[in-house]
Amino acid sequence: MNESFATVLETVGDLRRDRVAVSHGERSRTWAELDERAARLAGHLATQGVGPESRVAVALYNGIEYLESVFAILKLRAVPLNVNYRYRRDEIVGLLEDAQADAIVFDASLAERMGEARPALPRLRTLLQVGTGELPEWATDYEQAIAAAGPAPRIERGNDHWLMYTGGTTGKPKGVLSRHSGLFATCSANGLLLLGEALPTTLDELRAALERLGLDRDSMVCLPAPPLMHATGMYTTFGALLAGGRVVYLPSKSYDPDELAATVQREQVDTVSIVGDVFARPLAEALDAAEAAGRPYDVSTLKLMISVGVTWSADVKERLLHHADMVCRDLVASSEGGPYAVQETRRGEVTVTSRFSLFPGARVIDEDGGDVVPGSGQIGLLAAPVDEHIRYQGDEEATGKTFREYGGRRWVVPGDMASIDADGSVVFHGRGSRVINTGGEKVYAEEVELALLTHPAVRDAMVVGTPDPRWGSRIVAVVALRPGAQLTDEEARAHVGAQLADHKRPRELVVVDELKRSPSGKADLGWARTVAQSHP
Repeated sequence: MNESFATVLETVGDLRRDRVAVSHGERSRTWAELDERAARLAGHLATQGVGPESRVAVALYNGIEYLESVFAILKLRAVPLNVNYRYRRDEIVGLLEDAQADAIVFDASLAERMGEARPALPRLRTLLQVGTGELPEWATDYEQAIAAAGPAPRIERGNDHWLMYTGGTTGKPKGVLSRHSGLFATCSANGLLLLGEALPTTLDELRAALERLGLDRDSMVCLPAPPLMHATGMYTTFGALLAGGRVVYLPSKSYDPDELAATVQREQVDTVSIVGDVFARPLAEALDAAEAAGRPYDVSTLKLMISVGVTWSADVKERLLHHADMVCRDLVASSEGGPYAVQETRRGEVTVTSRFSLFPGARVIDEDGGDVVPGSGQIGLLAAPVDEHIRYQGDEEATGKTFREYGGRRWVVPGDMASIDADGSVVFHGRGSRVINTGGEKVYAEEVELALLTHPAVRDAMVVGTPDPRWGSRIVAVVALRPGAQLTDEEARAHVGAQLADHKRPRELVVVDELKRSPSGKADLGWARTVAQSHP
């Protein structure tokens, strides 16, 4: 659909005005309230010179204000962009310079960092602070701005730009610049398509789909656990809203698995999005503990749990399925495109780790764009078709490497490695940038991590390569252990060696209290390498 996403959301809102669109703890907004507040925020931003193609950053935790801000920015045909709330001064400056941001909406807890970054960002002239706390003289209070502004009128819009920055776990974050048509298709896969509707191509088709799903009910109640500043949280939010559903956010600023379970019970949530074991394993432990204590959470309303982008182990799925008769939907996707592969597991079925089926249209290719032959053992690259609009913000070289032309068609090839077994199942080997070359052999870090995570003492693991004068690189495992557990280098090597070839065994083991990950669960590999290299 080549419509502005703001127009799409307005279309949904007009049909569901009195239904609750979003809840956050004790607060909620109906569609009418969400649209009114977003229009008033857009009115304020317009008086500050924000208009078509202006770049407006959002540095907020999950909550109603995040959704309102994005909606307001889209109403003006401006371009929202996501800012990691963990970033420090130099990271904020680097991202906002790259995006050419004109304005920002930020959480009050980030005021000091914004104050440090602001002098280096002369283009940044509008700053709105959300939440309580001392208001800097250079910022405007978010609620006061909404209260004082008149609502921006609805305008003619087009297939506008959408900008989503990647997590940057292996380097500088890149801004993925696309169009609303691609955003609509991606988000619909998390809502309308899951509910059996075809992808609408017009607003009238969208209205008809919503009427079929029922305007007097919620087609789904979705709880996105990951931060909205990452694609999984944002796109599952939009997917539920487009389908006539309701979105529920966790009240706390950091992930609490007990809070998630209690919120599912209280709000009758049927769909949860997570990011692999980083979210799923603590949730399984919380559910197990509550059951063992004789106060189990009632999560019987859960019908679907979606994970994107990070390993979701078979044993964790089994533990979750014990508590909820749902579908565990494990996707391989990226901010640049996809999904590339999918695995769905139900109660009573055999659970597996990192084995998938190709998503319709996706392929596993070699460097020349040819298909990898099933059963050949060849490790290739996951690829999915994309439109001509998508590219990296201000980086044509990186765009050319990731978005490739094969057979007269454009493909996104982000570097995820996979092979295809003779039965057609896809074996995921991880991101190519994480290949460790040791003694002439290629070792996929994620494969070693998966082996380590099956050890009963290991709670979390990252595997990196560090320089070695003999082998080129040596494999180092950085792990966090379960409370009271112990693990020696020899035990770790033996455990991995029982599952994988000898050259894939870690040469060193570094035990830490906690691994450093982004709020979405992505590994901070720079930190892991520093820890590994400083280990005596």
